[in-house]
Amino acid sequence: MKLNSPLFFIVIGLILISAFAANAGMPSKVYVIDVREEISPGMARKLGKALDEAQAQKVDLVILNMNTYGGLLDAADTMRTRLMNFPIPVVAFINNNAASAGALIAISCNRIYMTGGSSIGAATVVNESGEPLPDKYQSYMRSIMRSTAEKRGRDPIIAEAMVDPRTYIPGVNDSGKVLTFTTSEAIKNGFCEKQVSSIDEVLEAEQMVGAKQLRYEPTWVDNVITFFTNPAVSGVLLLIILGGIYFELQTPGIGFPLLAASIAALLYFVPLYLDGMAANWEILLAIIGFVLLAIEFFVIPGFGIAGISGIVLIVMAFALSMVGNQGFDFSPVSSRELTVAFATVVISMFVSVILAFITGRSLMRSARFGKMVLQTTMESGSGFVSTDAGLHSLIGSNGITDTLLRPSGKVLIGARIYDAVADNAFIEKGINVTVKSVSGQSLVVSKKIDL
Repeated sequence: MKLNSPLFFIVIGLILISAFAANAGMPSKVYVIDVREEISPGMARKLGKALDEAQAQKVDLVILNMNTYGGLLDAADTMRTRLMNFPIPVVAFINNNAASAGALIAISCNRIYMTGGSSIGAATVVNESGEPLPDKYQSYMRSIMRSTAEKRGRDPIIAEAMVDPRTYIPGVNDSGKVLTFTTSEAIKNGFCEKQVSSIDEVLEAEQMVGAKQLRYEPTWVDNVITFFTNPAVSGVLLLIILGGIYFELQTPGIGFPLLAASIAALLYFVPLYLDGMAANWEILLAIIGFVLLAIEFFVIPGFGIAGISGIVLIVMAFALSMVGNQGFDFSPVSSRELTVAFATVVISMFVSVILAFITGRSLMRSARFGKMVLQTTMESGSGFVSTDAGLHSLIGSNGITDTLLRPSGKVLIGARIYDAVADNAFIEKGINVTVKSVSGQSLVVSKKIDL
């Protein structure tokens, strides 16, 4: 068949008509993703899963149904990167607020629609108290806001003004305050396509009336992971883990602090593992660290290499499980993420030890713990006598340690073994000791000094 023959053009025409008819018979599909909560690692995880599902469904458009006051910059940056590289068009439908990190996510989308009375902006990086962080954090936020706006064809200087009140734009931001747009202001300055009142009106504006709407529905597992990967919850779990271990070492045998620490460790690691953050080797690091710490406390006297190594491994395990490394590949992780992760763990360790030290005695003497701990003393004047008054007769006697005293253990005096406590420091097994006093049913001993 010749390329310039009438038959050739007829065949090509029939193919084009068939393709058009096939496409015309297939309704458009849009995928709606709700971003109506704090921006967190859990929200970033949901967005990633939803975008994967949207791509698998071969939808024509993704709509972010937004109402958020912001959240964590790291999580927002992760979401921004995913949106900027997503092959399917994404539009933001701001139904009330897209503040702070939410503004970054909104301008990452191809187009923005807003309801009347909505706002976008106020993207200054702040701490938990709402106070602006040092300029190095603001500089980073300014740069990603500018680059994001620039790539989406929006004014990068306006995007910067949403972070920095010093950015002066005549007629737009001349008040010396961080920029926040209303709906009409956003439309006027190219940060909103149109005012709408519903997702149906978004579809009308996108010329996709009657499109089939699909929605991402998070499972209960997603919700649990989102809750426990929230940095505030992770911080509390770290306090419980470290505080529980500290209490158990200070009052061995109670069991409750160790049980609480074990449950908190499961709640800390399991969601991160399911989220793909905590790898097997990171969990193994934590286990080895706790084993080394236990060996240091119960087997090896003093505090040396095993204890220090255990603490280092525990800090590394908790911190590395909070960042998104791929196995041993840390190239996707920024130095800032690593710094924040390690700082979170170290600060939690210090806070847990301080809180345990301050509240330890009052906790053990509380009404609830009073049933578990003997708090009263039995005075001889009240008619109480020792079950073994002969212990006092051993004061001044010499013996030998039958076990390691750390600080409690056993000593051999004559042919009999007694419970004993070292009065000052740990005492090795097989060391000559002298009985100094009696405490309850235990002898208080110290190393014998030969003159």
